[in-house]
Order: sequence, then C-alpha cells, then structure tokens
Amino acid sequence: MDKAFLKSSAIVTGMTFISRILGLVRDYFIAKYFGANGLTDAFLVAFRIPNFLRRLFGEGAFSQAFVPILAEVKAHKTEAEVQNVINHIGTKFLKILVIITLIAIIAAPVIIFMFAWGFYFSEDLTKFNLASDMLRITFPYLLLISLVAFSGSILNTYDKFAVPAFTPVLLNMSMILSSIYLSQYLDEPIMALAWGVLIGGVLQLLFQIPFLLKIGKLPKLVKGDHLATKTLKKRMLPALFGVSVSQINLLIDTMIATLLVSGSVSWLYYSDRLLEMPLALIGIALATVALVKLSRHYTNNDQQKFTRTIDYALKLGLILGLPACAGLVLLAQPLIITLFQYDAFTPFAAYQSSLSLMAYGSGLMAFIVVKILASVFLARGDTKTPVKAGVIAMLSNVILNIIFGYYFAHVGLALATSIAAVINAYILYFYLKKQAIFHFSKDLIKIFFKVLVASLIMAIFILNFDQVLSVYLDADALSRITMLGTTIGLSATVYFISLKFLNINLRKL
Repeated sequence: MDKAFLKSSAIVTGMTFISRILGLVRDYFIAKYFGANGLTDAFLVAFRIPNFLRRLFGEGAFSQAFVPILAEVKAHKTEAEVQNVINHIGTKFLKILVIITLIAIIAAPVIIFMFAWGFYFSEDLTKFNLASDMLRITFPYLLLISLVAFSGSILNTYDKFAVPAFTPVLLNMSMILSSIYLSQYLDEPIMALAWGVLIGGVLQLLFQIPFLLKIGKLPKLVKGDHLATKTLKKRMLPALFGVSVSQINLLIDTMIATLLVSGSVSWLYYSDRLLEMPLALIGIALATVALVKLSRHYTNNDQQKFTRTIDYALKLGLILGLPACAGLVLLAQPLIITLFQYDAFTPFAAYQSSLSLMAYGSGLMAFIVVKILASVFLARGDTKTPVKAGVIAMLSNVILNIIFGYYFAHVGLALATSIAAVINAYILYFYLKKQAIFHFSKDLIKIFFKVLVASLIMAIFILNFDQVLSVYLDADALSRITMLGTTIGLSATVYFISLKFLNINLRKL
C-alpha cells in the first residue's frame, strides 16, 4: 500500500511540478510586462473570482464529495452503473455551471463590487471598469475548468493521476503566449491575460477528452434524476464552505487589500503564488491521492489500511513540508527578486511581496495538514465536520484581518490567513481524535521532532551561506538563478543528511 501511495503521489507531484514551474514562468512574464500596479490589481481580481469558485465547485467541494461516491459505486456496482452515475451528475453539474456563468457575465460590475469594493469607492473608476470588463472574459473559465475537474476526478478514481495533474500546464502556456504576443495587438495590453485564461480553459477541457474515451467514461447528457445526485448535493453543500476555507480566507485578503494602496492585491498575489508551489507539490498532491485511497479503504471497511494511509500521508507531509516552510520564510526576498523583479516590477514591489511571503510561508505546514486531514472526513462521507472547523477558522481570519490589516497592511492580511490555517488544522485533528478515527502515533511524533531538528540545522546553514540582498539586486537573471539554486540545492542536501544522522530512513519509510 505504501509503495502504491508513494508512486501515485510521486506522479501527481511530478506533473504538478511541471505545471507550477510554468506557473512561475507565467507570473514572471506578468510581472515583467505589467508590473504590480492598479491595472494588474484589476486583472488579478477578475482572475481570482472564477479561480476561487473553481476551487469550490471544481477541485474543492465537488471533487472531494464526488470521488468517494464514485469509488463506492465502482467497488460495488457494474461499470454500466458507474457510467450512469457519471452521466447524471455531469448533466446536473453542467446545467448549474451554465446558469452561474450567464448570470456572472450579465452582472459582472455587481460581482466586482461585491469582491473588490475598494475599486468602486476609489476616486478613479478605471480599475473597477477594467476589472468588470475582464471578468466577462475570465468567468466562463469557471465552467470550463469545473468540467476539467469533474473529468479529472473520474480519471483519478481509475488511478490515472498523471493527466489531471498535467492539465494546468495548458493554462500557463496560454497565458504566457498571450502576455508576450496577444498583448501587442490590443488597445489595453493587459486584456490579453483575460483572453489567455479563457483560451487556457478551452484547451484544458479538450485535452482530457481522449483519456476519458480511452477508459470508456466520457460523460453523456441524460434526462431524469439519480440517487447519486441527491447524495452529492447533501455532501457538497456543506463542503462548498468547509474544504475551501483557505481559499475563502485568501479571497477575504483580496477584498480587504482593495481598500489599501494600489499594488497591495498584486503583492499578495505574487507571494501567494510562491506559497502555492510547495502547497500543490506536497499538500494537494498528498490529499488528492489520499482521498482516493482512503475512500477505497473505507468502502472496503479496511480500518488498518485507512489509518496507515493517514499516518503515511502526514509523515510525507512533515518531511517535505517543514523544510519548505523554513525555506519560504528565510529565502523570501531572494525568491521574489530572482523570479519577478524585472522591468515593470520594481524593487519596492519585490520588498513588499517578500514581506507577505514570509507571513504566508509561516503557515505552509498548517495548510498542508488541513488538506490531508480534510480528506479523511470527506472519504468517510462526512462534510459537516470540516465545515465546523472552517467556520471557526474563517471567523478567526476576519477578526485577525481587521486587527493585523490595520497595523501591518497587506502583511497583516497574510499573517491572519496563516494563523487561521493553524486553527483549522488543530480543530480538524481535535474532531478526528474525539471521534476515535485517528490520533498521532508515537512514531509520527518522533519523526516530527527529528524533522524539526533537521529543519533548524538547514535554517542555520541558509542564514550563514546565502548571499546578501545587494548581490541579488545587482546581479542579472542568470546569476540570480544560479545563486538561489545553489543555496536551495545545498540546503536540501544539508537537510537530508541531517535526517540520515537522526536515523530517519527515507527508503525504509
């Protein structure tokens, strides 16, 4: 089981790594050509709204409620019934998405006002009007990418993890090419990014169709209703909130940031993008595989494998997540400078982005744990418990946003989100223990302390080895990449050597 879990996780991580690298390349071109200003703030709001809803309707609540249902039908019913369930759920899902998309296109200014009221109340309405225009282009991406997530859930259930993990590459390629070439032909160059989002959504959906045909599970439009759709509705409605609390918190950050100085939305975006890199490679990859495996073990009533899967996912999350957390905090400025500080992206913007990256990075481990623990409840068909944890975490985030945002501006918003993630993780574990589903094993606790020591040794190395910031600022792109890559490579080497001296046998694990 462990080998199968690791292999599947490695496939998802590998494909996700390719996607995230291209995502950073995409953000490099956005920073290079458009900088961090009011115009980029407008695009990022217009992109974040459908992207946020995608994580609720697509990768979030829908996928995590749908996968356990499909796994149960696959285990106990015929393939014909599996296809029947896919058809009915897919048809209902498509109808809802079409209605939401049409409403959003018509009411774009109202939606921008709801999510970025700071734009409306500013003296110049340029950002508000531009964001409204771009939202009409970007919002159909929600429909497309939600169908992509639906297709990906089917493929994951059949252990085809590579295709869904690779698919985001197409969005990044579309946005990169649009920012370089399409922007040259538009009166407002930044509109090219909005068109890049829409084109990327179309390409992603078309890419997955041949693989669904290969396993014989391409959804078809049908009439009538099915019991599975009612079950999905019951599980999905609370999960819409519960499993996507971190995204809701990030959206709240954006809403409040629109009230701050121009550039605040962009500073938070660039720091969040660097947070998303290890979170996707570790937390989301582990949670994606864990949900499928846990759903299967729960359906088969195999409690031993169910518990072992949770324990194993947390161990991998610790070993990979804790040093990544330290790296994001200690290397925040070199990372931002190396990746984004070129042309239109100023040293001031790089400094402000690095501050919020430190705040976000400090909560990385909590974000990873939330992803893994939430999948435990979802695999059992329990979407209510993550909601209880999520409500408290979100309320905590709002209160902390008001306090920290007042004193520390955009950095306070990022810090509040990280603290809310810690609260969320603690409450999820509290309920797991209370319901006698899972508790930390002695071996897991022992590994935690060893990983903590190894991470501290790595942190000391970084503080003594990394170049002073002035060297990064004066260097060209290639020199920056070389310096940063050397620091990261040597730091990773120090970390894994430390693990070996602390008797953590990764091969045996």
